[in-house]
Amino acid sequence: MNTRTLLPIAVLAFLALGVPATGALLWMRSQPVEAPPVLGAPEVRDVVVKTVATGSVVPRNEVALKARVSGVLETLYVEPGDVVEAGQLIADIRVIPDSARLATARSEVREAKLRQGDAVRALQEVQGLVDQGAASANELEDAQMRVALGQQALDAARTDLAIVRDGASRSVGAVSTSVRSTVGGMVLTVPLEPGDSVIEANTFNEGTTVAEVADMNDLIYVGQVDESEVGRLSEGMDLSVTLAAWPDARLPGTLEHIAPKGIDVAGAVQFEIKAALDLGAAGDRFVRANMSANADIVLEQRTQVLTVSEAFLLSGGQGTRVEVQAGAGFEERVVELGLSDGIHAEVLGGLSPDDVLRRPDS
Repeated sequence: MNTRTLLPIAVLAFLALGVPATGALLWMRSQPVEAPPVLGAPEVRDVVVKTVATGSVVPRNEVALKARVSGVLETLYVEPGDVVEAGQLIADIRVIPDSARLATARSEVREAKLRQGDAVRALQEVQGLVDQGAASANELEDAQMRVALGQQALDAARTDLAIVRDGASRSVGAVSTSVRSTVGGMVLTVPLEPGDSVIEANTFNEGTTVAEVADMNDLIYVGQVDESEVGRLSEGMDLSVTLAAWPDARLPGTLEHIAPKGIDVAGAVQFEIKAALDLGAAGDRFVRANMSANADIVLEQRTQVLTVSEAFLLSGGQGTRVEVQAGAGFEERVVELGLSDGIHAEVLGGLSPDDVLRRPDS
């Protein structure tokens, strides 16, 4: 045979054999590959159901020191971070008196002096008449009483003038222009600078805060929990607080307070909780006020119980079931479950530690 005869025969042979072979290969590759089943078994472990509350670490008692007179902050003796004792001087305030009140107070002092002078002269006249036998002892006592009352009114007017002019009277003994710490602790904030105006605390105004002082050795956790979980909480429960600054440090705590009233936060009702903290777990680290923290609160717990992974569970009209190996195949078996943490569920009945399970989707 020549080349012209062999070429068509070779092409026909390739088409007759290659096309069916290629189709068979593609068909084989299109068939699903059966993966081996995923097997498992019940295991003994702890089942813990907990909730996470977001919040912060704050001092139990934080005191705001207020000015008792209005004026200008003249001198500051502390700065944030200083440790102070109760009664220690924090700042001095220079009083800037009101012109109208100052003029009124001075006028009252002058008027009291005039009244006192008249009473003294009247007493001298009555005393002369008594010596001559022209006035009675009762008239003398009345004149002496008017002198005493006049002196008292003069002293009161002078005290009012000192308070208006200086912010306090030296006869009172307490200098209200001095701001002193009412508690011992650490100075957290000093929001003012010398020269800033301050307003006194009164029934209509809370006054200007000169400094904030708190005991940094007594900190508590303050956070919020959702209303769906607050019913499972109770005072005295243990919790573990993790600080954002040190994720590896966990501070143990005890739940002390659960708010009786919830607040609406972005459409969800939240309840405030407070817990005492053990700062010893922080070691040498200084826990600062208002540090962000998360609290893990154990709601329910089962210790060393038989559990099954929820990935092996079947749900349906016949209750919760699992596929258990029986000989060469698998059979469905109804199981009774208890507490679940969303990954593992406590087995109350229907399984033993020796059973082999098959995952339904395998």
